[in-house]
Amino acid sequence: MLPPHEVKDMALAVKGRELIELAERNMQALVTYRSRLADKPLTGKRIAVNLHVTKETAVLIKTLVAAGAEIAMTGCNAFSTQDEIAAALVDEGCSVFATHGCSNEQFHKYIAKVVDFKPHILIDDGCDLTVAVHAKGGETLANVIGGCEQTTSGVIRLRNMARDGALKFPMIATNDNKTKALVDNYYGTGQSCLDGIMRATTFFIAGKTVVCVGYGWCGKGIAMRAKGLGAQVVVTETHPFAALQAAYDGFRVMPMDEAAKVGDMFITATGNKHAISVEQIQTMKGGAVLSNAGQFVYEIDVDGLNKVKTASREVRPNMEEITLPSGRSVYLLGGGNLLNLTCAEGHPSEVMATSFLGQMKAVEHVFGHAGKLPVDCINLPEELDDEIAALQLAAMGVKYDTMTPEQEAYMKSWKEGHDL
Repeated sequence: MLPPHEVKDMALAVKGRELIELAERNMQALVTYRSRLADKPLTGKRIAVNLHVTKETAVLIKTLVAAGAEIAMTGCNAFSTQDEIAAALVDEGCSVFATHGCSNEQFHKYIAKVVDFKPHILIDDGCDLTVAVHAKGGETLANVIGGCEQTTSGVIRLRNMARDGALKFPMIATNDNKTKALVDNYYGTGQSCLDGIMRATTFFIAGKTVVCVGYGWCGKGIAMRAKGLGAQVVVTETHPFAALQAAYDGFRVMPMDEAAKVGDMFITATGNKHAISVEQIQTMKGGAVLSNAGQFVYEIDVDGLNKVKTASREVRPNMEEITLPSGRSVYLLGGGNLLNLTCAEGHPSEVMATSFLGQMKAVEHVFGHAGKLPVDCINLPEELDDEIAALQLAAMGVKYDTMTPEQEAYMKSWKEGHDL
């Protein structure tokens, strides 16, 4: 008997399983780690998951199930859900509530169903699940030991909750893992976002002026990939250190008001609201391309754009031509939703192996230290992050040096080289 679920069509499960098998072949670090969980350390633990429902996420879910966990899952973005994967996970015994392109009302209904699972731990992407559990309160809130958060936007929300005294259990910011920042945010986002732009538009990148809005780990990766494809890259930033780094990396740095007038393609990656305003959009060249690499649609003022537009039409799948009052038109990709998962298929599977190892390590750390962690948004211990790097290196067949006992002693001493 299948668990409670709401997916598009269970007949899609066969295709979903094929796709998951394909992902597993390229996620050997996580699959190898799964083989170490024969003692089922998570037996009896209920885990609520709010992530992108993709073939890569399914490999994480199968690993959690192999560890003995019971899973209830929904999608953190309506347009990233792959219906065949949702069906396949139900077949794996998980309660899944997710359909591609669901309405905002359905999206929140699905989150509520997962909250009603009364989880012991949360795996979140964007913090919507965490906020919903706090809003529910009572026994549901009291039952939660802790959890982890996967993305910059969610970590920002968590830290604000902690600052205001609203956070009631520890949450590990797996987004801030060194391995996640390097492999997922930098290399993964750079590749998958440019992939999304090229699939949606078929436009040539070389020679275009690409405006990277934000120069965190994701912005850096986008700028690197755009430059590698021959683009002239402009960076906009609100933080002086990030702006300085962009300038030293060889990119033009300018305020968004100026960049709006020179850019051919715009990619937001800030985790903030209205990084591109409707007023700035109205100063752009005709044919400018607008896209968002951040978690939430409001990085671009899409609502404001819809209010001022005089016409719109879909010229290609996920590519909307919007006519402005000036008569010029701009192209909005994926409705302003997360670019790489709306217009493409997200990060390559190998990238997600490191990110999801971070979540596995976080789940185990929270359970292993129940009641002992601070009620705050905290980091995964560095030694666990280093274990993730080692697992990925092993999967790649890469060997590296280790320190000799003498070197280890030297690194722990302060007297070496002095007559003391």
